[in-house]
Amino acid sequence: MADKNWQAGGRIMIPAGVVLCLVASFWAATASTPESGLIKYLSAADPDVVSDVVLGGLVAGCFLIAVWIWVMSTLRRFRLSQQRRNVFVSSALNNLKQGVVITNPRQRIVFLNDRYLEIYSLARSDITPDMTGRGLLELRLQRGTLDVSIDEFYARSGEAEGLITELPGGKAVHVRYFPLSNGGSIATHEDCSEQRSLSRELASTKQFLESVLENIPVCVAAKSIDDGRYIFANRAFERFSRFSRDYIVGKRADEIFTHDTAARIEAADRAALHATEGSFSNEFVVERGSRKRVLASSRVVARNDKGEPEFLIALFDDVTDRNVLSQELESTKKFLELVVDNIPVSLTVERASDGRYLLANRSAETILNRRREEVAGLTAAEIFNAREARLIVARDEAALKGRRPLTEEHPISTKDGLRLFLTRRVTVLNDRGEPQYLIKTHEDVTDRRQTESRMAHMAYHDGLTDLPNRAAFLQALTQMIEACTEAEEEFAVLSIDLDGLNEVNDVFGHAVGDKLLIEVAQRMQASARGGVVARLSGDAFGLIIDGKQPIAGMLLAEQLAETLAKEFVIDGKSVRTGATTGISIFPHNGRDAASLLANAGAALSRAKAKSRGTISIYEPEMDQQIRDRRVLHQDLSTAIKNSEISLYYQPQASSRHGTGNGEIIGFEALARWRHPTRGFVPPSDFIPLAEESGLIFEMGQWILREACREAASWPVPLQVAVNLSPAQFMHGDVVSLVHSILLETGLAPGRLELEITEGVLIEDFDRGLSLLRRLKGLGVRISMDDFGSGYSSLSYLQAFPFDKIKIDRAFVMNLGRNPQSAAIVRAVIGLGHGLEMSIVAEGVETQEQLGFLAEQGCDAVQGYFIGKPLPIEQYSTLVGRAPSDPVEPVRKTG
Repeated sequence: MADKNWQAGGRIMIPAGVVLCLVASFWAATASTPESGLIKYLSAADPDVVSDVVLGGLVAGCFLIAVWIWVMSTLRRFRLSQQRRNVFVSSALNNLKQGVVITNPRQRIVFLNDRYLEIYSLARSDITPDMTGRGLLELRLQRGTLDVSIDEFYARSGEAEGLITELPGGKAVHVRYFPLSNGGSIATHEDCSEQRSLSRELASTKQFLESVLENIPVCVAAKSIDDGRYIFANRAFERFSRFSRDYIVGKRADEIFTHDTAARIEAADRAALHATEGSFSNEFVVERGSRKRVLASSRVVARNDKGEPEFLIALFDDVTDRNVLSQELESTKKFLELVVDNIPVSLTVERASDGRYLLANRSAETILNRRREEVAGLTAAEIFNAREARLIVARDEAALKGRRPLTEEHPISTKDGLRLFLTRRVTVLNDRGEPQYLIKTHEDVTDRRQTESRMAHMAYHDGLTDLPNRAAFLQALTQMIEACTEAEEEFAVLSIDLDGLNEVNDVFGHAVGDKLLIEVAQRMQASARGGVVARLSGDAFGLIIDGKQPIAGMLLAEQLAETLAKEFVIDGKSVRTGATTGISIFPHNGRDAASLLANAGAALSRAKAKSRGTISIYEPEMDQQIRDRRVLHQDLSTAIKNSEISLYYQPQASSRHGTGNGEIIGFEALARWRHPTRGFVPPSDFIPLAEESGLIFEMGQWILREACREAASWPVPLQVAVNLSPAQFMHGDVVSLVHSILLETGLAPGRLELEITEGVLIEDFDRGLSLLRRLKGLGVRISMDDFGSGYSSLSYLQAFPFDKIKIDRAFVMNLGRNPQSAAIVRAVIGLGHGLEMSIVAEGVETQEQLGFLAEQGCDAVQGYFIGKPLPIEQYSTLVGRAPSDPVEPVRKTG
């Protein structure tokens, strides 16, 4: 710009310079050559002419001087004007927010404003007069304010979008470079740090908002109002509609949803557009596949700066499940209100701040003595009398202060009189941990406490006879031991077994048996002379008697035996019973309650073994018997675990031919135990022991499984009979056990015969009968063992259709020697055939017995005459297997 001004001034001064040069040349010529032609001419010329010439020259000179002065004045004014313009331009450029650099065609810097120096932290002294644009960039490279190469700077800054350079400290500068037509250039440098930060913040905010819209669980969509086409859909909308957003964007609702759904959406859109507040919320049903869903929708109309609707934003959520849950919640709320209102416990809720009742259920009306609707908003002082109110408020305050449940019992006056209530107070805290509500329940425990009192009595007394029970007897025995230990005195413990109670129950019924027990208890108490009498179990009683021992104990036992032997008349029936007694003496037979009672029981067992109705005093050798029994029990447990129990099989044969060579129809499986040191242990010893100890369950299961497994392997499909003990039958799931074993072994149910004794039905007739019917339903055969040895066999035959009756060996062994036995056997055979049951006689040992049974029509026989119990290998030919080693003859007489 300065060069252009100077060029213009030069053009104005050229004519003036020419004129000045001509005048100066003329005067110089005349002055330097006095003898020149002009002087000569003037000397020779007319003075008037000379004066005119001189005058004309003066005029011309003045004119030229005037022209020169005008030219110089004009030039000065132009220079001043140009300087003012330069100052103005320089001032304007220096006050720009952008840095400006101008170079001439030789690339030298002709202008650089202050903003440029400020941006790059340069001083005016850093700019030399002949510095070029490239030199300036090199200076910036040295100062670290240029982050690209010089060539890259020119290349990128000359592009349309310009160049953004990063300066130390995070400053960003936008540079744009413009070449000029004369070969020079101009570049602008704008600090865009703030703008760039805002841009980044805007981009981040946009990204954040997009991320929020994308990830919120509510469906969001936007559509153009002009054509109703979707312009945005978030991920939740995609999931709900089951379409991708690429498919959704650009389409209308009727192109995505069914006709009815689209109509509902468009109706909601129109409602939003016509809403005065610019938004509209509603719920409507949409179809999604084959299911209908309920949507809760909110629509907002977005307007431009002119207030004209531009697009519609819709937010909606699937509230189908929420509505269902809300309905369930409301239903649950009503249910809970119904439950609270109808629970038999009085319930009230008070506000902790002022003690006013907020809730009372119907049961609370009993203690409030008014209708529950009248209680809301009242305090205890307004409901109860002054004395009761003070007590209630004091207890309430104690519960609120302690902030823990408070329970107490106290009487409350009701319309039914004074009743005992159990009151529980529970403090409910708010979010700040301060008491907010007090919940109180009042339960009428009057009847319960009376029942508990009765139960406390029953816990230590027999319910039938009202005598002390075993627990009370042991407690009294312990107290007696403590008292006699200090006094060094003796006392006796009597263990008494009532004889014949089971027979009374079977013949006359349990009602008569119970009345008998009551009268027995009364007679015992009358005879005990102040001693302690207790009922220990069904027919077992215990007594404690002090005095000189064993004389006092023996005398009391004899007196009791005499007293109980007298006739009892119950309901017009004459009933007799007796007592078997075992006695132990303190301190000689034990120094603790358990030992004394156990030793009295051991003496009782000895007395029973001798004869019913006898009295036995404990002797030390009885301990050895008990220990032997305990050792045998341990050995039996080990034998069962180590598979030392084996099965022997005794054949059963048809008796039609009356000889010992009858057809074999089956075998009875019998358990045998070979003890490592004792040898064979008789079943009569270990079977009762197994029943008493509970080992019968494990052993019985093994016997049943092994017998079925063995029988299933026989080529000849003979029957196999297995005994079930009453304990095994009544105290286990015997039906499931039999069923599972039949499935496991593959034995046909019709080949299995289960033998039971009447003890199965004596203990629990109804349950036993039900189990027998279920077993019969499996297809197995049921046989009554030892028929005739009990008292109720005939009633059992009437109640249940047994497949077979086994005559007890006690009747068979007396055939030929006792006419009564023959009559009984004859009657049983006739009875069984009359009931369409087959008959098997046990214990057949002679030809005479077999002949009699065959003559009477007995179906089958079993005994040593047919074959003794042996391992099944000894009967291999009978079950269809290859013959084994020779064995002793199966028939044995005598």
